[in-house]
Amino acid sequence: MTRFALFVRLEAKPGQETAVADFLAGALPLANAESGTTAWFALQFGPSTFGVFDAFADEAGRQAHLDGPIAAALMANAGALLSAPPNIERIDLLAAKLPG
Repeated sequence: MTRFALFVRLEAKPGQETAVADFLAGALPLANAESGTTAWFALQFGPSTFGVFDAFADEAGRQAHLDGPIAAALMANAGALLSAPPNIERIDLLAAKLPG
């Protein structure tokens, strides 16, 4: 069962909204390659507010994602793209409905 998740809120710097959206959309192939990632969503809440929600079957999958290429690229580009550091929340899922 999918029991673990992450929610990351991102606020784009003025003028970097399209770059943040493109960065997140471009991360999909990397998320698809992660065997421990059960679900991955890139989100846009408003003109400059974005997020990522991802889910994992176990803590090892969540940690592998945090140590993986998406997180590394996000942190490497955060200064140029974001007005504040990413807000990363670890979440314990109580129930989930997923395809498959």
